[in-house]
Amino acid sequence: MRFLCWAPRIGLAVATGAVALASASAGNSSYYNPVLPGWHSDPSCTQVDGTFYCVTSTFISFPGLPIYASKDLLNWKLISHAWNRESQLPGASANTTGQQQGMYAATLRHRDGLFYVICEYLGVGDSNLGVVFKSPDPFDEPAWSDPVTFKTNLIDPDLFWDDDGKAYVATQTVVLQEINLETGELSQPPVSLWNGTGGVWPEGPHLYKKDGYYYLMIAEGGTETNHSITIARSRDLKGPYEAYEKNPILTNRGTDEYFQTVGHGDLFQDAQGNWWGMCLATRSGPEWEIYPMGRETVLFPVTWDEGEWPVLQPVRGEMNGWTLPATDRNMPGNGPFNSDDDLYDFAKGSKIPRNLVHWRVPRKGAFSTTEKGLQIIPSRNNLTGIPFSETTPELTGQAGLSFIGRRQTHTLFTFSVDLSFAPEAVGQEAGVTVFLTQVNHIDLGVVLLAPQTQTYPHESSSSEKRKPQLSLRFRAEGTGVPPPPKTVPVPSGWGDGKIRLQIQTVNTTHYSLAAISARNPGEKIVLGTASAGLVSGGNGSFVGSLVGTYATCNGAGEGLECPEGGKAWFSRWRYMGEAQYVSATERVLV
Repeated sequence: MRFLCWAPRIGLAVATGAVALASASAGNSSYYNPVLPGWHSDPSCTQVDGTFYCVTSTFISFPGLPIYASKDLLNWKLISHAWNRESQLPGASANTTGQQQGMYAATLRHRDGLFYVICEYLGVGDSNLGVVFKSPDPFDEPAWSDPVTFKTNLIDPDLFWDDDGKAYVATQTVVLQEINLETGELSQPPVSLWNGTGGVWPEGPHLYKKDGYYYLMIAEGGTETNHSITIARSRDLKGPYEAYEKNPILTNRGTDEYFQTVGHGDLFQDAQGNWWGMCLATRSGPEWEIYPMGRETVLFPVTWDEGEWPVLQPVRGEMNGWTLPATDRNMPGNGPFNSDDDLYDFAKGSKIPRNLVHWRVPRKGAFSTTEKGLQIIPSRNNLTGIPFSETTPELTGQAGLSFIGRRQTHTLFTFSVDLSFAPEAVGQEAGVTVFLTQVNHIDLGVVLLAPQTQTYPHESSSSEKRKPQLSLRFRAEGTGVPPPPKTVPVPSGWGDGKIRLQIQTVNTTHYSLAAISARNPGEKIVLGTASAGLVSGGNGSFVGSLVGTYATCNGAGEGLECPEGGKAWFSRWRYMGEAQYVSATERVLV
């Protein structure tokens, strides 16, 4: 095992007794991937006036389509979400049944003082819903417009303006249509441009015009271990397109590299004219079994000489390329930097931190900051619910889970939060979770369980009913075989005090979940460990793990309402990153 020290800047990553990440040659910089760790799939990026901006796909999580900004390509601040209010797409979330529907891959572009995010939403109606969000100021979240919409049966739209000012959309397969960005009207019929080199799912297109050529870069092979980036070019926007004889221009398929699924990328220039690219990758190794953070965003240098094809540097954990801009975290906005720790106390009336998200649009009023911390009003459906149910639609989770979480952004980390909870009815529960989808999650809850029947020899009757028992309950479900559930009573000595719930990585493959007396942290109960394989792939192959909190009445009540008495308050929210693995045997201390 090789131990390194993380420092997201040139020349400060140091191994024990030696420089671990030195410049390979004068004028070049070295850095670690991923630059956007944690679930950040399908990146699209641009540079405006020396600031880089990226958007990633979010599926049914909300708020969606996060916009990140950076001045140095390594420190990325979450500045807004393009989809940030229910009124932008009324009812879309509540009518989406699938766990991996919603906002697929988007493209981020800037033109004439406006930022554009174009995307396609899956799961509503008989076709996909194309959306174009606009903003003059991406640092101001409410400035993102209600979307201009269009109908399509395809995904992964690119937005491209030709020299005459006309705007075009290129989508999966790959086809091209002119778009009216004021009305959403698309030209018909679509023009077929190029369907790749024969790999499945030619998608994620991006068009670039350079040196008199139109370059069409796409993803193909599917977003698994056969993923790749290929390219073609033409002198005319509508073709015919000539495929590059050395395709694919970027892939890790067929290798034993730690970074797998490399593909779905975008290219852009820095202020000095150097070309860079971002794409997705998965830290799984060729086994592709344990990857709880899902598809993450990696950075690679690009050499693109005049009249030539772009040359993309292969994706690795340690990279060397163009001189990076100087380290600079002086960025407007009130969102956090993606790789920073969480230190949240939820003061009364404060805004919920921008990096905390929900699974679908939450019920109005379900989350608020109070004198006791973050208040969560429980949902009838628990974290699993009954997905796709037609007889009990209120338990599908479509009306919003009472769950809030943040991306797992480190291979090794510790997450803890203090819970104040006094349930009044059996089944009321609040806790913490590693959450991938409604059928992939690992939970530790404080729950009021039904009275037990206990037989006592000295009693004249055969049994005596006891009071409901406040208990700690560990349970999990997901890809593979989960560990057995475990339930223990909350120790009587913990009284009515806060209970600190903790999720900690034991290693790269397992989580440990524990409960601690907040008033006496020396009293700790480890309820169980679970494999990260439970929250890797399966029903959540497009997404990545979130760690956070929840409250539920486990189906009691009627409609969307739980019985009284199940509110939960969370305070002292702490997420502390500890290390990133950059290869199967090397970890970077943070």
